[in-house]
Amino acid sequence: MLEAALSVFSTLQAMEREMRQLEHTMAEPEQDADHLADLLERYSELQHRFEEQGGFTYPARTEEVLLGLGFTKEDFSTPAVRLSGGQQGRLHLGMLLLRQPDILLLDEPTNHLDLRAIEWLENFLTGYAAAYLVISHDRFFLDQVTTRTIELDRGKTTSYTGGFTEYVAKRDALREIQQRHYEKQQEEIARQEEFIRRNIAGQKTKQAKSRRNLLARMERIEAATVDAPQGNFSMKHVPRSGEWVLTLEDLRVGYGGKAVAGPFNLVVRRGEKLGIVGPNGAGKTTLLKTLLGILPPVTGTLRWGTGVKTAYYDQRLESLTLANSIFAELQSLNPSATELELRSFLAQFLFTGDDIFKPIRALSGGERGRLALAKLIYSRSNVLILDEPTNHLDIPSCEALEMALVQYPGTCLIVSHDRYFLDNVATRLLWLEPGSSRDFDGSYSELWEIRQAEQREAARRAKAAETARPTAQPAETHAQAHAPSPAAPPAAPPAAPTGTSPGAKKKPRGKVRPVEAIESDIARAEADLATVSAAMATPEVATDPVRYSEFHQQYEKLTQQLEALYAEWELVAEAGA
Repeated sequence: MLEAALSVFSTLQAMEREMRQLEHTMAEPEQDADHLADLLERYSELQHRFEEQGGFTYPARTEEVLLGLGFTKEDFSTPAVRLSGGQQGRLHLGMLLLRQPDILLLDEPTNHLDLRAIEWLENFLTGYAAAYLVISHDRFFLDQVTTRTIELDRGKTTSYTGGFTEYVAKRDALREIQQRHYEKQQEEIARQEEFIRRNIAGQKTKQAKSRRNLLARMERIEAATVDAPQGNFSMKHVPRSGEWVLTLEDLRVGYGGKAVAGPFNLVVRRGEKLGIVGPNGAGKTTLLKTLLGILPPVTGTLRWGTGVKTAYYDQRLESLTLANSIFAELQSLNPSATELELRSFLAQFLFTGDDIFKPIRALSGGERGRLALAKLIYSRSNVLILDEPTNHLDIPSCEALEMALVQYPGTCLIVSHDRYFLDNVATRLLWLEPGSSRDFDGSYSELWEIRQAEQREAARRAKAAETARPTAQPAETHAQAHAPSPAAPPAAPPAAPTGTSPGAKKKPRGKVRPVEAIESDIARAEADLATVSAAMATPEVATDPVRYSEFHQQYEKLTQQLEALYAEWELVAEAGA
């Protein structure tokens, strides 16, 4: 997988291969001086281009992007053909980001990402120097990364400045103004038409005809766009539960006796909307399955309160029987219900006419999601356990569900990566990390701001600690292993300096050092250059502008020292020839 990602830099990899071949050739004994000079010139040219195009940093940047998108270092050795569909999508996204094109076209880039990876992508895009165009149903993501929004509606495009939230506010304001103008014009049209009707055959015939002509030429204002109905997810009438709906005491959840999350100590009260968030693998779905009794607790206890009736929305929609029709699936919850009653209920979820007899296996993902929600609401449960309820819904449907859940008098436990949805619905959050959890009384945006401040502070402390630490050569990494090593000490003397014929002999000025001593200095300088080059290719240095600049200065200084040593060696060797 890592090799596939690195293939984005095929030009730099070709340079690496040529530089290594040049190093091997230059290290061969009995080199012709002119030929060696040509080799050194070519090597210097390649090294300059390699550095200029990010050759010392591309392995580290590749690893940084893959880790940011949710891969682990253990995943790096997995063949790309063996990756799952979601992993393939993330790999292709990473390769696109690494190419750094002048314009990025991103179609639902957050689909296969968990919260941590989405936040990483947001930071990447906000710092991206070029332009990008994003299609996404993730409204929070759009607010973070976009500065302009283009609405496509019924064959028309309208451009708005700002992210999604700003777009909605401006769109609604424009629709309100347009509707007022439309209604005012309709009143004027009605008044003129009444005048024409009363006077077309009377004394004011001329005036009536003139007004009729004016009406015919009038540019009509259209009524404001009204969004198509996306279902009526009304959930008002549910039985009342006890005040304390759920109590968790030292609860740890997991599989086969091995805990993956917890301990949890909390009480959920009637009417609360608890959002459960965190990266993949933190144990969110495992917690829900434990609460539902599908999995036993690893340790601790959980207690449901009095009068609690739960209903579960499974993100995989496995609660649906694919062989059933839409009508039969709902009827299975209440066999005594009349056809009229079931038809009326299904119509609220946009299932009408003969469509209600379609087999579920023929439905789209969005239609299946709406049907699963219909079953959940029809159950009249007072505790809803929702696992990614917005996964299969478009934005208008999400908004309809949000409105219903806000008005819902019962209790909700919601696992979701849709942060905009959580902001509108959740009154409390349980943030899960591998091995830890955080109970937060507030909205997702408030928690997000706190976490951003904590991350900035952690980064500041890490940088301060790194600055205070004595400079040390980093351990070898994958990036170092792929960086070209400097040329080995040449066994034959380099070509004469520019302007000097190969046959001419110059005598060194001042005290002459032994050739052996100069060659020893050359070997040490080249070893130092190799160490610095390798350090520049490590993630620790490549991603830190301050440290990279320091190592780059060392690199330039060592290069100049080597050139001086080569010149000294040449003069001494020629003088002794």
